Amino acid sequence: MRVRTINEAAAYFQELDPGTALTKTAIRRLVTTGTIPSTRIGNKYLVDVDQVAIYLQGRNATSSPLHGVIRRIG
Repeated sequence: MRVRTINEAAAYFQELDPGTALTKTAIRRLVTTGTIPSTRIGNKYLVDVDQVAIYLQGRNATSSPLHGVIRRIG
């Protein structure tokens, strides 16, 4: 678990990929809508950069493992 503030997370992804379109505002929106898990300490949100990466890969870390899987009925 690599926990960062929203600003630090944005800087982390900017360092990994200087041409990234992922901004502080985009991460903040993911956090405030509950799309990615976060913890609020005072007036700052802390996010796990691994969870942001999972979201960006198209996998939702908070959903069940069977989400989006076609399964046999009956």
